[in-house]
Amino acid sequence: MVLVAFIFIKVVATNVDKKLNAISGGSIQISDYARKLHQSLLIIDLHADSLLWDRDLLTRNTRGHVDVPRLKDGNVAVQAFTIVSSVPKRSGQMKGIDQIGVLSLIERWPPQTWFSLKERVLFQIKKLEQVGEHSHGDFTLIKTTEDLQDYLKRRIKVYSLTAGFLGVEGAHCLEGDINNIDLFFDHGVRMMSPSHFFDNNIGGSSHGMNRTGLTKLGKEMIRKMQAKSMIVDLAHASSATIKDTLAISTKPVVVSHTGVKGTNKSDRNLSDEEIIAIAKTGGVIGIGYWEEAVGGTNPSDIARAMRYTADLVGVEHVALGSDFDGACAAPFDAAHLITITQALINENFSDQEIRLIMGENTLRVLQAGLPSAMNSPNASNTSKSVGSVN
Repeated sequence: MVLVAFIFIKVVATNVDKKLNAISGGSIQISDYARKLHQSLLIIDLHADSLLWDRDLLTRNTRGHVDVPRLKDGNVAVQAFTIVSSVPKRSGQMKGIDQIGVLSLIERWPPQTWFSLKERVLFQIKKLEQVGEHSHGDFTLIKTTEDLQDYLKRRIKVYSLTAGFLGVEGAHCLEGDINNIDLFFDHGVRMMSPSHFFDNNIGGSSHGMNRTGLTKLGKEMIRKMQAKSMIVDLAHASSATIKDTLAISTKPVVVSHTGVKGTNKSDRNLSDEEIIAIAKTGGVIGIGYWEEAVGGTNPSDIARAMRYTADLVGVEHVALGSDFDGACAAPFDAAHLITITQALINENFSDQEIRLIMGENTLRVLQAGLPSAMNSPNASNTSKSVGSVN
């Protein structure tokens, strides 16, 4: 009976992953020119929720969007792995069923994660650490500027390497204790957003009931994060939270995954005023791949949103923000990122502009935003790397 129950739960978890993280199949013709250009790019993506799912990231999977073999196939140099700790049944208010709580039971997470958002974050961090530890050097977990520099030097010699860094989606996982920022930082988290799908005691969400701005605790969080060299992510933030954050920010901020109202008028998407204000910090805006973000399911829709943003504030503020494995369909998976390269060519971006969008803009922000191991002893549990995978 125990074996039958185990198999049943495993099948349920697999089917949930497969259904929610589908590939919608919006392909385009790939030219030889695009193939050559794509192999020369340094590619960095700002958002993937792959740690949520019961999936071995060192193995090539037939479901979902991201694993180490597919990152390597897609020539991805660095992938942000973002941690989700709580999602309401209905966006806007955290009442009733917590879908991540249900998922933690289906996927047999440790008991301490069932009721603690902080423990859910620590559990997912450990999952990515283990990817590095068992990868035989194929995957590096980046925590400091020194990690990043060392990894990029190694990648020049060994082209097939890939890497990642940790982000957290929504500061409700602090559980009201601002000192948990220190805990997450010491465990390698380098990016965090104030809110996710609901307003919390840090700040308002674009999906929230009241869509308030930063609270007193929220302002303390932003200052503390930037003092520790953690990147502030304004994805899912309400307009008031964006405005309040930018008023006190002293460093570049990012929006890890979003669309823009200029091409699709979703409540979640950024207005022209918000895009301009974020660009003024020196930050970047990661354009997502899902339908609600860009108004369609074709790669051309993604490129069109990137074109709009580049024309408004300059191409140096545009980045990749896939939202892979974020419980939404994408036109392609990480192995087929060449699709974006071709779509940008079709949108008449120059080769240099494509280089900036595909990764060099985000590299600039990481170089400026990550802590130095020399200046921050707690940041120096340097890169976890190690795994030959195919």
